[in-house]
Amino acid sequence: MKKPCILVVDDDDALRELITLRLEANGFRVEAVASGEAALAQLALARPDAVLTDMQMSGMDGMALFRAIHARDPALPVIVLTAHGTIPDAVAATQMGLFGYLTKPYDAPTLIGLLNRATRLSGGSTDTHDDSWRSEIVTASPVMDTLLAEARLAARSDASLLIQGESGTGKELLARAIHRASPRRDKPFVAINCGAIPAELLESELFGHVKGAFTGAARDHPGLFVSAEGGTVFLDEIGDMPLPLQVKLLRVLQEGEVRPVGATETRAFDVRILSATHRNLDEAIVSGEFREDLYYRLNVVTLTLPPLRERREDIPLLARHFLGLLTKKYDRRIHGFAPDALEMLVAADWPGNIRQLHNVLEQCVALCTTAAIPVSLVARALRDKPAEILPLAEARTTFERDYLITLLKLTRGQVSEVARLAGRNRTEVYRLLQRHGLTPALFKERDED
Repeated sequence: MKKPCILVVDDDDALRELITLRLEANGFRVEAVASGEAALAQLALARPDAVLTDMQMSGMDGMALFRAIHARDPALPVIVLTAHGTIPDAVAATQMGLFGYLTKPYDAPTLIGLLNRATRLSGGSTDTHDDSWRSEIVTASPVMDTLLAEARLAARSDASLLIQGESGTGKELLARAIHRASPRRDKPFVAINCGAIPAELLESELFGHVKGAFTGAARDHPGLFVSAEGGTVFLDEIGDMPLPLQVKLLRVLQEGEVRPVGATETRAFDVRILSATHRNLDEAIVSGEFREDLYYRLNVVTLTLPPLRERREDIPLLARHFLGLLTKKYDRRIHGFAPDALEMLVAADWPGNIRQLHNVLEQCVALCTTAAIPVSLVARALRDKPAEILPLAEARTTFERDYLITLLKLTRGQVSEVARLAGRNRTEVYRLLQRHGLTPALFKERDED
């Protein structure tokens, strides 16, 4: 079992050594530094499970160090050793988020107990969990370590959690890890992509239907909320959910009951809601495409996955991880990468993030005839970008906008003609034009020019 790590900060060499020996004797792993500045440098390399710092030090003192840590990582517990004269400062800092403070000379059992509580909260307890919950997430990035520590902390509650991040950053992978770290780990994890299912079917998939509720409903279907009873429901691409269904989802979450399509009675359920999106929901709320009340219901805790370009230290790890999986899949004997090939992978922009990295390596493995993947194959795979498969909702939006532009060009911006050709009323057409930012008058002027 991995020992919890404590970062000890004290400019008194003898006291720092004494604390280190005492903590190691009690089952902790210790990183010890002599200043607040050195502590911040160490935190940039690796995240401990707790920080123990002296209050009065030359240079950056304990309070300044706490404020710097709290600004970067509010979930990291910080404990201060303080003299009697600085107790008021420590008490004030406790109200701002300081985990605790002890006066000198400190009582060793009290210190050990405080550190045990701190590491349990931050996910580093030796007697509760190991790191198997996050085993599928390959990373050595301090940014990701901080994010995963927050995810571990959030996993212990039933609070709704919103995962944000660009496409391909691994939002569902993180959601599954949170489920494994939660008290619901032995119950189902059920995921659905809200942008990949037509609106008329999405309600049935979420809430269920009864036999005969609509054409093709040959039997009762419980829906995901009931199927995941006691577990976790993951709503991927929640930002693409149609507005009418957002209203129904909000009601379901408020009441804790679902009514299957075609049913007359409701059914209670007990699930934890995780959701994810690549969209900016604040902008979607302003444009009227996402309900603000639903946003606050889903967004009790927010985690934001960084794009791959902001965690480049992970690219070699991910590349070797994917190489191992792909060589097994294709039964190939490829042992690694040429040095310049790995350098090119690390330097690439990766707009498609981890998903794009996997696709590039799959092409390299499929075409490689040598023991190591050469730079030429990496360059070719990065240059030959496969056509992106858009989510259904995004593809529908793109088609709708292009379709309206085509009709506006054909009719020279005559909305009544657009409505006739599209088989829709003028009010609906005006609403669609407004949604896509299209002004009919511009097409009249363009035609005259």
